[in-house]
Amino acid sequence: MTVVDTVKGALDTIERRNGSLSEFVKASPVEALAQAARLDAQSGARALLHGMPIAVKDIIHVAGEVSGCGSLTRNGAAPETRDAFVVAKLRGAGAVITGKVNTVEYAFGGYGTNVTVGTPRNPWDATVHRVPGGSSSGSGVAVGGGLVPGALGTDTGGSVRIPAALCGCVGHKTSIGLVSRTGVAPLSERLDTVGPLAQDVTTAALMMAAIMGRDEDDPSTHHDRHMRPEDVLDRLEDGVAGMRIGRFDPGDLMLATDEVKADYEASLKQLQDAGASIAVCRLPERFDTYQGLVGKIAAVEGYGYYKHFADDPASSLAEPVRERMLGGKGITPAQIEEMDARRREEMRGVPVIFEGFDAIVLPTTPFPAMPVSEVDESKASYAIYTRWVNYLGLAGLAVPTALGRERMPMSLQIVVRRFDDPLALRIGRTFEKARGAFPRPPV
Repeated sequence: MTVVDTVKGALDTIERRNGSLSEFVKASPVEALAQAARLDAQSGARALLHGMPIAVKDIIHVAGEVSGCGSLTRNGAAPETRDAFVVAKLRGAGAVITGKVNTVEYAFGGYGTNVTVGTPRNPWDATVHRVPGGSSSGSGVAVGGGLVPGALGTDTGGSVRIPAALCGCVGHKTSIGLVSRTGVAPLSERLDTVGPLAQDVTTAALMMAAIMGRDEDDPSTHHDRHMRPEDVLDRLEDGVAGMRIGRFDPGDLMLATDEVKADYEASLKQLQDAGASIAVCRLPERFDTYQGLVGKIAAVEGYGYYKHFADDPASSLAEPVRERMLGGKGITPAQIEEMDARRREEMRGVPVIFEGFDAIVLPTTPFPAMPVSEVDESKASYAIYTRWVNYLGLAGLAVPTALGRERMPMSLQIVVRRFDDPLALRIGRTFEKARGAFPRPPV
């Protein structure tokens, strides 16, 4: 099959199903097919992602397209003149950009709801409009719904892992500094990361190997821990025999339903059967404490970037996002320094948390996707188990586990030290093989 055939198939699926799922803001058939034809005309060795159709979250710049950021405030904005660094890396690795997908407004929200430009439908329920998870909502729906094998998302407090968990796909919250953020609309310089959502762990690893690397325009990437693609891929199939994995007591899993707790125990058993040893671990703070701290950081920085919209009641900024941003108004420089000092101190304690463990695993979300009609925008329930990872500067991988009673996906989150991303992918791949084939969504 040619690349043109593959891309035509993806574009046909997007056109046929986007009306019901509403995940694509704009498909790019002309550009995608032209790129596919160029790839077919090439000779020699194939690049890492040769011909793979990829969708891009609409806060990540694609040359010639408007970055809508899920916001009416971007109406009339000019198209971008250049690709984001990660988009250029994808193209260089042979991927084909099929279009831009929906997002929570300015990437500030975990449900995936967008009250102004629309909320994509979770592909696992054909009758009830359920949340897709956010803020990379369209990326989760596009991949979880089988429209494309991979998509780019961003994660500030769970925004790759939550939609991956709720839509039944893999989501990789990368270590800050491994993947450039140049050409990505910011929410929090302290916390923002870019990473893949993918149909399986192998695809996520291939995407990670393609997009990582030093960028002169992003100082976070200026460090000594640069990886080669082979560092990500070569040991992916090596298993978990002899690894030490930390788990949490059921009583620590705030908000978790009984079915999520049972699924967690079953997932731990699969890792143990694969050769890992499992023992209880502890965090210095409760999950909800980290959740609040990340919310405060995002509010302070988000307000700093978008206060001209947040302060103007006549702007088109949606009220739920305005309210979150206004939570950062009035925070003094002294309070911000105190906040940063606390975070630096807690990050220094990471070696103690991981003492005796190669990784820590826990559910990605406390319950599966809820109906949109039940969402309370004043709460951030789905981020309860994800935000601590961002706060402490760690990496995380969400992998689908099983379907719950209502036939909605559940997910396991694998957390590792900063720059141990290949280890998270290796554990995720082992779990994925032990789990077996994951069902396909009905929508």
